[in-house]
Amino acid sequence: MMSDRVRIDQLAAAVMEGLTEYADLAADELKKAVKKAGNSVKKDIQAGAPKDTGAYAKSWCVKNVKETSNSIELVVHSRNRYQLSHLLEFGHAKRGGGRVPGRTHIAPAEERAERTLEQEIEKALRG
Repeated sequence: MMSDRVRIDQLAAAVMEGLTEYADLAADELKKAVKKAGNSVKKDIQAGAPKDTGAYAKSWCVKNVKETSNSIELVVHSRNRYQLSHLLEFGHAKRGGGRVPGRTHIAPAEERAERTLEQEIEKALRG
C-alpha cells in the first residue's frame, strides 16, 4: 500500500506502481467487456438466424483465440454450418434460375455488439 508521503527519489517508482495497478484493473474490465460483447453477438445471431431445422442457429459459438495478461481475442463463428453463413446473409442463385433473397442476421448483430462494447469499455474505465 502506498503511503501519503513519498520522497522525491521514490516518486517514479510510486507513480509506476499506481499506473501498473490501474492497467491491470483496466485490462480485466476490458476482457470482461469483450467476452460480454462476444456472447451478445452469438445470442443475436442465433435469434435472427433463419430457422428451418434450427441446426444453423444452434451451431454458433464463441471461441477464445488468444488471451494474454492484457488482451483477449474472440471469434464468433458457426461450428459446422459455416458454409451457409454467406449464402443466408447475402442470398444465392437457385438451381433452376432466379435468386433466393438474403436474410441479414450477422451484420446487425455485429453492429449492436460494437455499440455494446464501446459502452461497456467507457463504463468500465470511468467507474
